[in-house]
Amino acid sequence: MSDAAILCVDDEVSILRVLKEQLKRLFGRQYVYEFAQSAEEAWQVIDELEQEQIKILIIVSDWLMPNVRGDEFLAQVHRRFPEMVTVMLTGQVDEAAIERARLEANLYACIYKPWTEEELQQVIEMALS
Repeated sequence: MSDAAILCVDDEVSILRVLKEQLKRLFGRQYVYEFAQSAEEAWQVIDELEQEQIKILIIVSDWLMPNVRGDEFLAQVHRRFPEMVTVMLTGQVDEAAIERARLEANLYACIYKPWTEEELQQVIEMALS
């Protein structure tokens, strides 16, 4: 089992399902893939992985989620784990939120829905190289 993970956060189960299929097809068993439907659930996953000594390399988070928006969540993650790569996934274009995430979460990239598998692969490969 890998000791490196990719965490995807989106409140839509169908989006998480597609991300899971694409990541497994693109990267096989190279990483552990974890998925959460909210920022709160993502923190639970982060804590569990930390206990298992599995390092999260990259978080791909939706922007428009209930309770905590993606830019806020990624900023919180960056404050606790500054080395973690953050990517925002969004169908809603909010330039202010993207800019805030760039400043406060060291946002690596923003992927717009609908995305292509090639785009996802390119962003992750470049972010982790």
